[in-house]
Amino acid sequence: MGLEQKVMAELKTAMLAKNEAALRGLRAIKAAIILAKTSEGANGELQEADETKLLQKLIKSRKDSLEIYEKQNREDLASKERDEIAVIEKFLPKQLGAEELKTIIEKIIAETGASSPADMGKVIGAASKQLAGQADGKTISTVVKELLQK
Repeated sequence: MGLEQKVMAELKTAMLAKNEAALRGLRAIKAAIILAKTSEGANGELQEADETKLLQKLIKSRKDSLEIYEKQNREDLASKERDEIAVIEKFLPKQLGAEELKTIIEKIIAETGASSPADMGKVIGAASKQLAGQADGKTISTVVKELLQK
């Protein structure tokens, strides 16, 4: 079952349950899918990798908004963003923990022969491909930077 079918099934359930937070998140996913499928150059179908990128993009924008709302002490808006993030994250593959991520990136550093912060781009590129959907780019970048500065 593709992402679109899963979202539609969840949307029906959320409508019946009158779950506003789930409805907001699911409608955002549905809108993003439709936009991606109908965009110029799209063939009307999304691959699993594209679906994952789309979900990560939705989460990233909500985390950015959440950060702003928290700085402005707007707890009402911040809680809505947290709810939507939780709904969207259900459709992503399991995210790696900090220790698992660190171990995998250490292996990638050894494979690429990186030894200094100058090699950061090479490591991040390899890690992003290998960890697609399992960790966000910002987290990968932070861990790579930390490990290469040792």
